[in-house]
Amino acid sequence: MSGSLKGTLFITLAAMFWGISGGLASLLMQQGWDPYLISFYRGAIGLACMLAWFVVHPLRNLRFDWRLAAWSVVAGLGVAGNFTFYFLSISNANVAIAATLMYTAPLFVFLVSFACGLEKPTLGKWASIAAVMVGIVLLTDILRSGTGQVSVWGIACGLLSGLSYALFIFGFRYARAQGPAQAVLSIAFLVLTLLLLAFVDFEQMQKVPFTDDAYGFLLLGLFGAGISFYLYLPGLRRTSPSAASMVAMVEPVTASLFGFVVLGQTLAPLQLAGMAIILITITLLSLQR
Repeated sequence: MSGSLKGTLFITLAAMFWGISGGLASLLMQQGWDPYLISFYRGAIGLACMLAWFVVHPLRNLRFDWRLAAWSVVAGLGVAGNFTFYFLSISNANVAIAATLMYTAPLFVFLVSFACGLEKPTLGKWASIAAVMVGIVLLTDILRSGTGQVSVWGIACGLLSGLSYALFIFGFRYARAQGPAQAVLSIAFLVLTLLLLAFVDFEQMQKVPFTDDAYGFLLLGLFGAGISFYLYLPGLRRTSPSAASMVAMVEPVTASLFGFVVLGQTLAPLQLAGMAIILITITLLSLQR
């Protein structure tokens, strides 16, 4: 198997694991677990996986760099917001809608780049942004009966998860330029874990390992922040950015299939059309970069 094909396979599997993690979170929320607690455990297990990576593959000549630490903290704030708002969106909408709204992250990257002068706005890019807005309206069914079947809070959390993901992208990109990905992700997951400690119920947190849902939490953490990154990072080194952008669409598709097959969640034809508009347009925007 060639290196590029292996890289594409790794990224595909990582995206599938991320999609499945959204469905697992929905199952845990149906059992009464709080979205903040689920986000905390996903990040904490991710931190344990990154530290284990250090043990198996120790980094040599790693020196402290304040730029690495600072940008890693930014990435940590982004991933904390991404996990939390994504799960809040799932609890107030459904897995398919939440995953698709989170996938709007590249749109926010473009808008921030426009504001900072890092990207030159063009008619085609503004048309793409308008198309995504139309897709969001169709997906969330917001025109029917005021807010349709999706609460305003669910829509807002989905978009905030995308915005947080964009913050993670910026933080990870600049931190990665200063040091290895393992160090960046370790700091980011540490920031996430410490930050979410302020929002979790400690009594509930202590009960998790002794309940029947403990395996669900473990799988969520391994799929959503452990094994997925073990696959994704080596995959990026073997794959072109354009291919990675195309393959990333597997995540919301997998989440939607999980919601349909396992959770029995369905979308109306117009909502499916909106989902397709968003995914195709965002992928094309990413390919342009």
